[in-house]
Amino acid sequence: MKKIIVTTTINPPTEALIKYSKKENWSLIVIGDLKTPHDAYKKVDCIYFSPEEQEKKYPELSEVIGWKTIQRRNIGFVEAYNMGADVIATVDDDNIPYEEWGKNVLVGQKVTVDLYEPEYHIFDPLSVTNVNEVWHRGYPIENVPYRNRVQYKGKTEREVLVQADLWDGDPDIDAIARLSVRPIVKFDVQGPYAGTKMGAFNSQNTFISGKYIRDYLLFPFIGRMDDIWASYYFQHLYPDSVVYNKASVYQERNAQDLVKNLENEVIGYRNTLNFVNDLDNFENYLPDQTKKFIEVYKKQFN
Repeated sequence: MKKIIVTTTINPPTEALIKYSKKENWSLIVIGDLKTPHDAYKKVDCIYFSPEEQEKKYPELSEVIGWKTIQRRNIGFVEAYNMGADVIATVDDDNIPYEEWGKNVLVGQKVTVDLYEPEYHIFDPLSVTNVNEVWHRGYPIENVPYRNRVQYKGKTEREVLVQADLWDGDPDIDAIARLSVRPIVKFDVQGPYAGTKMGAFNSQNTFISGKYIRDYLLFPFIGRMDDIWASYYFQHLYPDSVVYNKASVYQERNAQDLVKNLENEVIGYRNTLNFVNDLDNFENYLPDQTKKFIEVYKKQFN
């Protein structure tokens, strides 16, 4: 089985990326940006793509994504697919992997999971953990008061296309939750679980079937909903394909402007619920630049 880690960064090699580069039976692709110190990655065991290499190999895709954006990770997805990846792990450079990271990949298997049914039609994966005072980034803000109304439905089997592992430390919650609570967490999840309804997953510690990566694309030009709306779109195409699993990283979150994060999430506060309720017409909620990107991205896999 060919397993490839994909990330993008503007930073020198972080503790996390150095550890990913040393993971046995995994290859690491790092997509550089304009500010990335390119020479520093010559000392890391990885496949590094400089801006020049990206523009040469994927000129149309590079142009529609633009620079100074995390969505350049999409180029890494295409490259991993072209390299024949069976499993693609998408990670952030501030998520430090535990020793067991990547050793229990469920993608491509039929596994037994704990199943939960939310009262409303979106599942918040944090609602059934010990950290349920906050909610996953991209969970519809209108449903937040009801997010913990969830019933345990017992065990079920699920064919896994996406395995979204959790993250100890500074977790991936939305800006309203982070500004009001600012938690540092340790999840008590011990095994895989899922919802009867779709739920958000992100791109920071997630394993995806390489065969289906063409349908998980980080939408540019929609702020911090890039990976979240992509997760809902994916589940619209492939229902009951996602499982969540125990934390396999510790996030030492890069310094960020939390108010700017909030501003970049407003499109989600205004539109995520409508987006999810109207996924047959999802492009109606996207700017023209994003629609153009989708067209170009899909062409890379023909």
